Amino acid sequence: MADVRFHPHFRPRPLPLGPDWPRQRPVASRCGTVGATPLSVGGRRGKMDAATLTYDTLRFAEFEDFPETSEPVWILGRKYSISTEKDEILSDVASRLWFTYRKNFPAIDWRWTQRKRQPDSYFSVLNAFIDRKDSYYSIHQIAQMGVGEGKSIGQWYGPNTVAQVLKKLAVFDTWSALAVHVAMDNTVVMEDIRRLCRGGLPCVGAAALPADPGRHCNGFPAGAEVSNRLAPWRPLVLLIPLRLGLTDINEAYVETLKHCFMMPQSLGVIGGKPNSAHYFIGYVGEELIYLDPHTTQPAVEFADSCFIPDESFHCQHPPSRMGVRELDPSIAVGFFCQTEEDFDDWCRRVRKLSLLGGALPMFELVEQQPSHLACPDVLNLSLDSSDVERLERFFDSEDEDFEILSL
Repeated sequence: MADVRFHPHFRPRPLPLGPDWPRQRPVASRCGTVGATPLSVGGRRGKMDAATLTYDTLRFAEFEDFPETSEPVWILGRKYSISTEKDEILSDVASRLWFTYRKNFPAIDWRWTQRKRQPDSYFSVLNAFIDRKDSYYSIHQIAQMGVGEGKSIGQWYGPNTVAQVLKKLAVFDTWSALAVHVAMDNTVVMEDIRRLCRGGLPCVGAAALPADPGRHCNGFPAGAEVSNRLAPWRPLVLLIPLRLGLTDINEAYVETLKHCFMMPQSLGVIGGKPNSAHYFIGYVGEELIYLDPHTTQPAVEFADSCFIPDESFHCQHPPSRMGVRELDPSIAVGFFCQTEEDFDDWCRRVRKLSLLGGALPMFELVEQQPSHLACPDVLNLSLDSSDVERLERFFDSEDEDFEILSL
């Protein structure tokens, strides 16, 4: 997840919660116990309101502050001390983009009306996830891509399927020019990744901005997609779907999972519990730290000034925590390597994990494709139906109990 630095107009204001605050409690309603909601777009107002009451677990919740402990806190590759850096921890959490359920967003058949705004990389990232049909990673695009893969709107998406959907959507994201690689069979093949990231595609750059900043296309400045320069390395988003046990997480993977949060390349983990997906960003002691999407906020609209109200995209209270052994074994781990040097450093760190005593590696890192695995066409990023069917054979059995959650 992007590490966003704040503009002067916005400063995080963590709630003054003390150590005696109780742990967050679940909320119940006449509609049933609060939990996760399936992917739902549009629909009648009454059903949307009922879903909001049923699944909004954070609206009436109380948030527990971090415990007083000598254990370090790790947040996406950064180490903190609770006793001396509590404000820095909360500021770090508040700087992460927090994507939650939204309500009253335009239906999937709504069409975008062009509006003027100034280009800005921070708001461009937000714009890619705004609940609008023309945003690259909106709920509309994810839902429609899922339909193309045989997932009807309303079905649960597992971490594996989400990774594949994001890979497909990234094809259209010419603004960031990300190379998204999904590692198959618990194996990361370095040769495949280098071939993908060294593809010689045009890169993003300020030199590509148009003379007229008022012209826009697909929610981004027209002409800002690519420059004439060839990128020696496309920024890599590496997603690794894993299953760390049958019904419960295998104890032997716990320490390895924790070490993934220590890496500077960490994007965190998507997963959670059946029918309740979370975005995990770190850990403290034996607890995972996560951002919970189960609160419903109004959809965000652009203002005439091109400013996006961004307060609701930042979690300004202490983040949620859960025991690491409560985690469902089906997860997807994410990493971001902006340069080839970042990727080489990540490979060195992964190799060191194999030296952890009493811990099992969660995945295998190899230089070339093993002979027992089918060779994937890593450069074939088209939306070919046969490719989708091939991927579904790997991932269908694990997807029924999870929901969509973006990185």
